[in-house]
Amino acid sequence: MSTPRDGDGRPSVSSNDLSGTSRDVVQAGNVTGDIHFHGPDSSGRPGAPGPTPRQLPADVHGFVNRSGELGELDAVLAGRDGSALVLSVYVIAGTAGAGKTSLALRWAHQVSDRFPDGQLYVNLRGYDPGEPVTPAQALRGFLRALGVPAAEVPQDVDDAAGLYRSLLAGRRMLVLLDNAATAAQVRPLLPGTGDSLVVVTSRSRLTGLAIRDGARRLTLGTLPEPEAVALLRAVTAGYRPEDDQDKLTELARLCARLPLALRIAAERAATHPHLRLDDLITDLRDESALWDTLSTGDDEEADAVRTVFTWSYRALPAPTARLFRLLGLHPGPDFSLHAASALTGHSPTRTRQLLDNLTGAHLLEQTAPDRYQFHDLLRAYATDQAHHDEPPDQREAALRRALHWYLHTADAAQTWIRPAEEHLPLPDPGPDTRPLTFTDYDTAVDWTEREHTNALHAVRAAAAAGLDHLTWQLATVLWNALPPSAPVTDWIDSGLTGLEAAERAGEQSAQLLLLTFLGMGYRGANRHDDALDCLNRALEISRASGNRLEEAHALNLIGLTHLRTRQLDDATHDFVEALDLFRQLGSAHWAATALTNLAGAHLSAGHLTEAAAVIQQALAAHRSLHDRSGEGEILFLAAELHREQAEIEEALRCAHEALDIALALRNHRLEGFWLITLGNAQQAAGQYGDALTSYQRSAMLHRRLGDHSREALAWRGTGQTYLHLNRAQEAADFHRQAATAHHHLGDTWQHALELDCLATALHPTDPTTAHHHWTQALTHLTEYDDPRATQTRDRIARRLAANGD
Repeated sequence: MSTPRDGDGRPSVSSNDLSGTSRDVVQAGNVTGDIHFHGPDSSGRPGAPGPTPRQLPADVHGFVNRSGELGELDAVLAGRDGSALVLSVYVIAGTAGAGKTSLALRWAHQVSDRFPDGQLYVNLRGYDPGEPVTPAQALRGFLRALGVPAAEVPQDVDDAAGLYRSLLAGRRMLVLLDNAATAAQVRPLLPGTGDSLVVVTSRSRLTGLAIRDGARRLTLGTLPEPEAVALLRAVTAGYRPEDDQDKLTELARLCARLPLALRIAAERAATHPHLRLDDLITDLRDESALWDTLSTGDDEEADAVRTVFTWSYRALPAPTARLFRLLGLHPGPDFSLHAASALTGHSPTRTRQLLDNLTGAHLLEQTAPDRYQFHDLLRAYATDQAHHDEPPDQREAALRRALHWYLHTADAAQTWIRPAEEHLPLPDPGPDTRPLTFTDYDTAVDWTEREHTNALHAVRAAAAAGLDHLTWQLATVLWNALPPSAPVTDWIDSGLTGLEAAERAGEQSAQLLLLTFLGMGYRGANRHDDALDCLNRALEISRASGNRLEEAHALNLIGLTHLRTRQLDDATHDFVEALDLFRQLGSAHWAATALTNLAGAHLSAGHLTEAAAVIQQALAAHRSLHDRSGEGEILFLAAELHREQAEIEEALRCAHEALDIALALRNHRLEGFWLITLGNAQQAAGQYGDALTSYQRSAMLHRRLGDHSREALAWRGTGQTYLHLNRAQEAADFHRQAATAHHHLGDTWQHALELDCLATALHPTDPTTAHHHWTQALTHLTEYDDPRATQTRDRIARRLAANGD
């Protein structure tokens, strides 16, 4: 089986390897608080205001009372004259089911006009049975709501938090953080300055927020008896005759006067208007007795909530109850109609009817068309019922159907996202599993982006269930269906889980695939030693098994890792060996890919004549194969070659063509990488404003993707452009940050080149420091002997000599 070896949506040669005499090849590293991108005539002031987000969920129907608590929240606002808020963080704490979210939403809707710049909302799922939402995930959603394109959201949580604080500064916004578990989950989401208010709901007191961040806390208890009865009346009004006050009081007591339990009980009463309240109370008492035998009884409020859940669950029609408990087996935090259909084995039409029953009973929440989620308590209860009421073989069958649905739908997405890749042979999904198919590239990418988190959870769920075969299959297919905008680091844990499963199952071919993918993933994360370890293991297995195609792929990928670490002779040897094998095997696509990589090695070393010849061969091969991604990769190399040969118009043309391909593929890795090349050509053409724009977007993309090496290269380009604009201090700031990034990454070559750039920027005003940096750069360059390295050393030595050093 062939596998994607650059092919993997990742450029075949790293821009790390195209610097030296071409000191324009650049990228940006971790942009810290004192480093900002500006246009050439910009003062750096904030630009036009972004969109006004209105993210609050709908107000709660039938909300009653809590007037005292609403008054406490109102006290934060001070006057209506636009004066500053009394405080910036308010925590609403209380037991599960106490109505913390309902109170926060009611108040937020009442005062929304006091926050004219908008409202942000996120459910942090701090007490969900699954994994909580991380600060990085929450920041990603907030930044997109504030107008930051998805591709420009920083991957590093500190960078994302800094950008978030910058965007909120000077605005008056309300931020609702629902279901937080810890202060650490909340703190990166707090504004730095300005007049915004954060309201946090939590079962915890979050004492750390009060101590360190000055938060005020409101502790929400159960409803007083009159208010609990009023809530029951509000929900049932218009559906039942007037119920007896004493009976309603008894029903409220059985619900522990908790709003969540009260609403579910009232909904059941409303849907059975002719059933006497005495009978409903008797049923509820029966369920309470059941829970007394199943639980310790240590927590009266929790027992009351579970009692109401059981009461409502047992009142469901059998098909609806079965769907409810099977949904507790779903691996991710939310789910689609079609995933729910796979769990049950029913048609989507029938499943939608059952989902409507659950939402009508307040046992499930619909968040978007055909998408649903549980309250965290209800999800835990559904999982518990699946283990109590569903036979083990039926639980496993349901989970298998859901996992096969993700597996086969991801396989269908691979057809569009990586059409050159051979598909993994998969078993038939069965008649009750209906995987999706896609009619075009965009719908396939949309699905992978929407289901990315759930798909990764599916790998862990398969492993936890002991389904080793499904585990490695899911991990393998999900690599090939990774969203083009997703960092490869998202997949690495799934790849390791899949590899362990393949080893347990004794599946050597699967181990070979996953070692190859992990090598690619580690290379993308700049973990080169880990990459070489995996790829050398893959090479050993392929040679031992006589799999020559996989041997060629491993050699090609080892070559790319050597290229990125500037072991150019080794890289060239690897590519030539891989190219010969691909040609012997008649694999035209991969032969063209190896040609592209060989061209990159020649260009990195400064062998321009050899590079030009191979580029022409590779470009013709990719175009004959209609391989758009491969064509873009060779066009980017052609652009760099033309720029070095002072053919600037040709360089611009090739760079724009490459970028158009990346945009059409919605591939942020390629887009970010090729923007550096476009910026280089724009800088050479004197288009400094356009160059800064290209470098800035590249930096944003690489920061989000977690590729700090290429991010630091975009900083270099920015620094060089500022130097052309006679803004030497800003140029030095960027070069200094980039040099630090390369040093931390252990990249001696790029560190040397950055020190050269930094010395050039500093020399007019600080020749002593410049001398130090040039001397240090020469020391780093001694280990390289290729023509480009030799030219760079000679140039620096001449510069030192010219200055009397």
